Amino acid sequence: MAPGIIYSPAFTWCLLFITLCCPCSMSQPQKDTTEGPEPLPTVTGAAPTSEYSYPDYRGKGCMDENGFVYEIGEEFTPGPATCPCVCTEDGPVCVKPECPSLHPRCIRVDTSRCCPECKEMKNYCEFREKKYKQLEEFVVSPCEKCRCEPNGEVHCSVAECAEVECVDPVYEPDQCCPICKDGPNCFAGVTIIPAGREVKIDECTTCHCSYEDGTWRVDHQATCIKNDCKEI
Repeated sequence: MAPGIIYSPAFTWCLLFITLCCPCSMSQPQKDTTEGPEPLPTVTGAAPTSEYSYPDYRGKGCMDENGFVYEIGEEFTPGPATCPCVCTEDGPVCVKPECPSLHPRCIRVDTSRCCPECKEMKNYCEFREKKYKQLEEFVVSPCEKCRCEPNGEVHCSVAECAEVECVDPVYEPDQCCPICKDGPNCFAGVTIIPAGREVKIDECTTCHCSYEDGTWRVDHQATCIKNDCKEI
C-alpha cells in the first residue's frame, strides 16, 4: 500500500470486480487456425431437406415446373415444351393448338416448343438416288434433260426431234434424235432415191423427191413422170 492512503473494504471489492469482470483487462487466447471449420449449429425441430413439401394448391391454383403459382382462370405455360394451359379447380387444362404443317423439305425439326418448328430446309434435290444442287441441270438420257428447282422438285423435259427428211434414218449412240446419214431421200416405188436431182427409174420413168416450203415432202414419195417411149 502507498503511504498516506487508506483503502476501505469496498474499494478492495471494486478492484476485484474490475479484475474479474472487465474484458478489456483480460488477454484473449489465440484460436488454433489449423483446426477445421466449426460445425454448424443444430436447429432443434428442423426437418430434413428431403422432407420439405410444397403447399397443396389443388382447388386454389396451379403450379408450373419452376414453382410459380397461378390463380384459377389464369392462362400459363407449365414448361418450355408444353402448350398454353388454363388453371382450373381440377388442375391445368391444356389444349394443343392447330400447329402449322411442316414443309416436306424440312430435314431438322425443333420439338422443344408447343408446336414443332422447322430449323433447316433441304437445299438440294434427290433424283434416282442422286443429289443435285438447286438450279443444277443434268442429263438423264440423250433425250431427257432435268433441273433441280429452288423448291426442291426436279423438272424434266424431253427433247422434241424434228421430222427427218429421209426414209432410212439411223440412231447414233448418245444421240436423242435420228439423223439422215445419206442426206434427204424419198421412195420411188420401192426404190430409195436421193433428193435434189431427177433419177431415171426405168427407160420410161423419171422421178424426183418433192421439195416444198423449205423441206422435203412428209410423205417421202417421189414425183414421177412417164416419158413417151417404146417399151422393148
